[in-house]
Amino acid sequence: MASQSQMGRGAGVAILAIVVAQWFGTSLWFSPSGAVDGLSAWLGSTPAQFGWLIAATQIGFIVGTLLSAATGIADRFPPERIFILSSLFGAGLNFVWTLGPSDLVLVWISRFAVGVSLAGIYPMGMKMIVKRAQAKSAQALAWLVAMLTLGTAMPQFLSAVGAALPWESIMWGSSALAVLGAVLVATISGPRAARSHASDATSGPSKSVGSPALRRLFRDRMFRAAVFGYVGHMWELYAFWAVVPTLVIAALADADGPTGFATTSFLVIAAGVLGCVLGGIISRRTGSAAVAATALAGSGLMCLIYPLLPDIGPLLIAALMLWGLLVIADSPQFSDLAARYAPAELTGTGLTVMNSLGFAVSVISIVILQSLIAVIGVAAVWLLLPGPILGLIAMRPLLVRRKATRLDRDG
Repeated sequence: MASQSQMGRGAGVAILAIVVAQWFGTSLWFSPSGAVDGLSAWLGSTPAQFGWLIAATQIGFIVGTLLSAATGIADRFPPERIFILSSLFGAGLNFVWTLGPSDLVLVWISRFAVGVSLAGIYPMGMKMIVKRAQAKSAQALAWLVAMLTLGTAMPQFLSAVGAALPWESIMWGSSALAVLGAVLVATISGPRAARSHASDATSGPSKSVGSPALRRLFRDRMFRAAVFGYVGHMWELYAFWAVVPTLVIAALADADGPTGFATTSFLVIAAGVLGCVLGGIISRRTGSAAVAATALAGSGLMCLIYPLLPDIGPLLIAALMLWGLLVIADSPQFSDLAARYAPAELTGTGLTVMNSLGFAVSVISIVILQSLIAVIGVAAVWLLLPGPILGLIAMRPLLVRRKATRLDRDG
């Protein structure tokens, strides 16, 4: 029989493989942004049409997570199997349209389908982490979301280094990475994972899926608090990321060309990697709810004061870096809280429905903010402020419960 230390090392290796596989798999999400010039020229698309091409993936992800939540598929099958099949499916879809004719509608449909496949990658990565990390799930999830953040920043990095590659190469590269991610998860999958899933699926009082499962989930006050706190966070997150290049250009009006803008935009978004990792470390001492509330309040404060700052480039960039660090640091903590308060046999469904609601809200805030910032400038970011405020109000039961638990322990 394996020793506890050997089992711990095995879990550590598996978590590392999942984190890297998540990074590789979610590279499908943002790949068109890294090929914007060449792809736009090939399609003959306007900036608005290309924006809807990016939105296609978001919409597909929402549809995929809704279908998963409604059918309970996330808890019917081992998450490793769903992740592998979704990664291979998404990789194929992301590759095949590059070989066909230049057809914007066809590409939109393909990218929509890639978004559907991502519904089997991102939430399942979280479920695999929660299953293996257990007491350290908040810290492990922090690394997982850090990799997603790094993937978000990668298109700006590619633009900054001026990679002289055909646009097809970027799409093919992301597809190859998704296949590699599937291989990594396959190395940690197998009979043991299947037995573990079977045990999880039968350990609870109910194996219900679909609407009954959703009713069970949302009857729990703490689960609702985590989900709606996350929804408030998501109103701000992706809309902020979407306008980072615009904010950087406004702050660095005298910078040395687009390379300087792209490099700075990459650093602003990538600062979230540090935020996620630090949040995960701190959560082991303070708890996930405290970290999530602090990060959400901090990013809300940055949203409030940023348009009021003097027009001094270095000061504005420092503020954007701090905002970039805070704006994503709460995300893995909300995922940990949702997983903790969902019934064990409904963890996958709970995480999936949380993602679905959050990303649906993000599409609305992205579209509105992109329109407003072109008309009224930087002050448009105040549109994001209701997200953190309402998120903090929604998650209040989590903070009250934590305070009560600490008082009981001290007493």
